[in-house]
Amino acid sequence: MRGSSQPAAARRKGAGPRIIIAILLLYLFLPIVATLLFSIAKDWQSSILPTSYTLSWYGHIFSDPRFLFAVLRTLLVGVLTVSLGLAVMVPVIFVLAVYFPKWEKLLQISVMLPFAFPPVVVAIGLIKLYSGGPVPLTGTIWILIAVYFILIQPFIYQSVRSSLRTIHAKDLMEAAEVLGSGKMNAFLRIILPNIWSGTLVACLLSFSMVFGEFVMGRMLVGGEFETVQQYLYNAMKVSGPSASAVVVTYFLFIFLISGIVLKLGKRKPKGYLAHPKPGGEDQ
Repeated sequence: MRGSSQPAAARRKGAGPRIIIAILLLYLFLPIVATLLFSIAKDWQSSILPTSYTLSWYGHIFSDPRFLFAVLRTLLVGVLTVSLGLAVMVPVIFVLAVYFPKWEKLLQISVMLPFAFPPVVVAIGLIKLYSGGPVPLTGTIWILIAVYFILIQPFIYQSVRSSLRTIHAKDLMEAAEVLGSGKMNAFLRIILPNIWSGTLVACLLSFSMVFGEFVMGRMLVGGEFETVQQYLYNAMKVSGPSASAVVVTYFLFIFLISGIVLKLGKRKPKGYLAHPKPGGEDQ
């Protein structure tokens, strides 16, 4: 009797967390499922589920050159912005963290400043700043890249800085220099491979932010450089199911990108150092 009551008590004890997780998953995925059903519904008025289904809305958006060009423009802005952000921020974060830790506070303050100002206020200020001068940037792709470069800095900083702390970058650099390696060679062949996973997380977060940003793009370039979010905004005025198809396509695309990034994160690049497990065993 006593032995049989213990598994039952354990099952009751473990049921609470499972119920909470199930409710959380339902809360997160129910809007996505409803959007998916709305995007494939042909007739949905008085019933809980659609009475008939169609893929015509997806055929409409994928046959629309505006949508395809909007995706390509967004990809172009995202790739250029993330590449520029990593190329600039990763070396800066590394140098400050390893060689000038006293100045790192200034970098922390600067990367958090974009969150202190409302996007509308920032956009108006940028329009005033870049609309004049010998090379006006307002309405071009370059102003978007410049603005998004500032907005993605917190994501890059947090991911890369956490990775540097995890691998003890300063100790690795000192060990490499003792063994005769130069600073640049040690950074490229030891530090970068060991912050590979953190860099990929920074890429994913930054690209997702750029891909889903609307306010800056709408106010700074408007219809002159239509992105996916601006296309979605215009589609909402025309057709609800068509806009839902755009949203579902957006979620699937981000899901695909996330899967690719996670797959790449499992690969250990040349120069990766396995960190010992607690207890003395190597990974």
